[in-house]
Amino acid sequence: MSDQDTEPAIGAPVTPLSRRALVSGAGAAAIGAALVVTGCSTTAAGNRGRTGATAAAGTVLGPTGEVPVGGAKIYRNQGVVVTQATAGQFAGFSTTCPHQGCTVNGVQGASIICPCHGSIFALDGSVVRGPAERSLTPQPITIKNEEIALE
Repeated sequence: MSDQDTEPAIGAPVTPLSRRALVSGAGAAAIGAALVVTGCSTTAAGNRGRTGATAAAGTVLGPTGEVPVGGAKIYRNQGVVVTQATAGQFAGFSTTCPHQGCTVNGVQGASIICPCHGSIFALDGSVVRGPAERSLTPQPITIKNEEIALE
Protein backbone atom coordinates (compact mmCIF):
# COMPACT_ATOMS: atom_id res chain seq x y z
CA MET A 1 0.00 0.00 0.00
CA SER A 2 1.42 3.43 -0.91
CA ASP A 3 1.38 6.55 1.27
CA GLN A 4 -1.37 7.98 -0.94
CA ASP A 5 -3.76 5.19 0.00
CA THR A 6 -3.41 5.55 3.76
CA GLU A 7 -5.47 7.71 6.06
CA PRO A 8 -3.82 10.27 8.30
CA ALA A 9 -2.70 8.93 11.63
CA ILE A 10 -4.95 9.54 14.60
CA GLY A 11 -4.03 12.84 16.14
CA ALA A 12 -2.30 14.10 12.99
CA PRO A 13 -3.11 17.70 12.10
CA VAL A 14 -5.97 18.07 9.62
CA THR A 15 -6.18 21.01 7.27
CA PRO A 16 -9.63 22.62 7.69
CA LEU A 17 -11.73 23.32 4.61
CA SER A 18 -11.91 26.92 3.56
CA ARG A 19 -15.30 28.58 3.57
CA ARG A 20 -15.11 28.83 -0.23
CA ALA A 21 -14.45 25.08 -0.60
CA LEU A 22 -17.29 24.23 1.78
CA VAL A 23 -19.81 26.53 0.03
CA SER A 24 -18.72 25.35 -3.43
CA GLY A 25 -19.06 21.71 -2.46
CA ALA A 26 -22.48 22.27 -0.89
CA GLY A 27 -23.67 24.16 -3.97
CA ALA A 28 -22.49 21.41 -6.30
CA ALA A 29 -24.19 18.78 -4.15
CA ALA A 30 -27.46 20.76 -4.16
CA ILE A 31 -27.39 21.15 -7.94
CA GLY A 32 -26.68 17.44 -8.39
CA ALA A 33 -29.53 16.52 -6.04
CA ALA A 34 -31.91 18.87 -7.87
CA LEU A 35 -31.03 17.30 -11.21
CA VAL A 36 -31.62 13.81 -9.84
CA VAL A 37 -34.95 14.78 -8.27
CA THR A 38 -36.10 16.59 -11.40
CA GLY A 39 -35.18 13.67 -13.63
CA CYS A 40 -36.88 11.16 -11.37
CA SER A 41 -40.05 13.16 -10.86
CA THR A 42 -40.50 13.74 -14.55
CA THR A 43 -40.28 10.10 -15.50
CA ALA A 44 -41.92 8.67 -12.41
CA ALA A 45 -45.02 10.81 -12.81
CA GLY A 46 -45.38 9.85 -16.44
CA ASN A 47 -47.26 13.03 -17.31
CA ARG A 48 -44.98 15.67 -15.96
CA GLY A 49 -42.58 15.71 -18.87
CA ARG A 50 -42.89 17.47 -22.15
CA THR A 51 -45.59 16.39 -24.53
CA GLY A 52 -45.62 15.34 -28.13
CA ALA A 53 -48.09 16.37 -30.81
CA THR A 54 -51.80 15.83 -30.42
CA ALA A 55 -53.50 12.91 -32.15
CA ALA A 56 -54.62 13.05 -35.78
CA ALA A 57 -57.88 14.59 -36.94
CA GLY A 58 -60.77 12.17 -36.76
CA THR A 59 -59.37 10.36 -33.71
CA VAL A 60 -62.25 9.41 -31.40
CA LEU A 61 -61.45 10.41 -27.83
CA GLY A 62 -64.40 8.81 -26.10
CA PRO A 63 -68.06 9.20 -25.21
CA THR A 64 -69.40 12.56 -24.08
CA GLY A 65 -70.46 10.96 -20.80
CA GLU A 66 -66.81 10.75 -19.74
CA VAL A 67 -66.60 14.55 -19.41
CA PRO A 68 -68.49 15.80 -16.35
CA VAL A 69 -70.59 18.97 -16.53
CA GLY A 70 -68.55 21.71 -14.84
CA GLY A 71 -65.36 19.67 -15.27
CA ALA A 72 -62.92 18.17 -17.72
CA LYS A 73 -61.28 14.93 -18.81
CA ILE A 74 -57.69 14.60 -19.91
CA TYR A 75 -56.99 12.25 -22.81
CA ARG A 76 -53.28 11.84 -22.11
CA ASN A 77 -52.38 9.58 -25.02
CA GLN A 78 -53.97 11.98 -27.50
CA GLY A 79 -52.61 15.16 -25.86
CA VAL A 80 -56.07 16.71 -25.42
CA VAL A 81 -58.14 17.93 -22.50
CA VAL A 82 -61.91 18.22 -23.12
CA THR A 83 -64.04 20.46 -20.93
CA GLN A 84 -67.79 20.81 -20.44
CA ALA A 85 -68.39 24.09 -18.63
CA THR A 86 -72.17 23.84 -19.07
CA ALA A 87 -74.27 20.90 -20.18
CA GLY A 88 -73.65 20.11 -23.85
CA GLN A 89 -70.96 22.80 -24.34
CA PHE A 90 -67.69 20.96 -25.00
CA ALA A 91 -64.30 22.51 -25.75
CA GLY A 92 -60.93 20.94 -26.48
CA PHE A 93 -57.44 22.14 -25.60
CA SER A 94 -53.90 20.89 -25.94
CA THR A 95 -52.49 19.36 -22.76
CA THR A 96 -49.25 21.28 -23.33
CA CYS A 97 -48.85 24.05 -20.76
CA PRO A 98 -47.85 27.31 -22.50
CA HIS A 99 -45.45 28.17 -19.69
CA GLN A 100 -42.65 25.67 -20.36
CA GLY A 101 -44.29 22.84 -22.29
CA CYS A 102 -45.08 20.43 -19.47
CA THR A 103 -48.22 18.31 -19.62
CA VAL A 104 -51.29 19.35 -17.64
CA ASN A 105 -52.21 16.19 -15.81
CA GLY A 106 -54.92 16.89 -13.30
CA VAL A 107 -58.45 18.19 -13.01
CA GLN A 108 -59.86 19.42 -9.71
CA GLY A 109 -63.44 20.56 -10.11
CA ALA A 110 -63.35 23.32 -12.72
CA SER A 111 -59.54 23.67 -12.65
CA ILE A 112 -57.00 22.11 -15.00
CA ILE A 113 -53.63 21.71 -13.27
CA CYS A 114 -50.06 21.77 -14.56
CA PRO A 115 -47.85 19.95 -12.04
CA CYS A 116 -44.50 21.41 -13.12
CA HIS A 117 -44.86 24.96 -11.84
CA GLY A 118 -48.43 25.11 -10.51
CA SER A 119 -50.26 26.89 -13.31
CA ILE A 120 -54.04 26.50 -13.14
CA PHE A 121 -56.41 26.91 -16.08
CA ALA A 122 -60.19 27.44 -16.22
CA LEU A 123 -62.56 25.31 -18.29
CA ASP A 124 -62.31 27.86 -21.12
CA GLY A 125 -58.53 27.32 -21.18
CA SER A 126 -57.73 30.73 -19.67
CA VAL A 127 -55.09 31.20 -16.97
CA VAL A 128 -56.45 31.29 -13.44
CA ARG A 129 -53.03 31.24 -11.76
CA GLY A 130 -49.56 31.47 -13.32
CA PRO A 131 -46.72 31.33 -13.95
CA ALA A 132 -48.32 30.60 -17.36
CA GLU A 133 -49.23 33.87 -19.06
CA ARG A 134 -51.18 32.44 -22.02
CA SER A 135 -54.24 30.23 -22.24
CA LEU A 136 -54.13 26.59 -23.24
CA THR A 137 -54.08 26.19 -27.03
CA PRO A 138 -57.55 25.36 -28.41
CA GLN A 139 -57.86 21.91 -30.02
CA PRO A 140 -60.87 21.66 -32.34
CA ILE A 141 -63.22 18.81 -31.47
CA THR A 142 -66.54 17.56 -32.81
CA ILE A 143 -69.41 15.77 -31.15
CA LYS A 144 -71.19 13.15 -33.24
CA ASN A 145 -73.43 10.37 -31.95
CA GLU A 146 -72.36 11.26 -28.39
CA GLU A 147 -68.69 10.64 -29.26
CA ILE A 148 -65.95 13.23 -28.94
CA ALA A 149 -63.49 13.31 -31.85
CA LEU A 150 -60.68 15.56 -32.98
CA GLU A 151 -61.44 17.79 -35.94
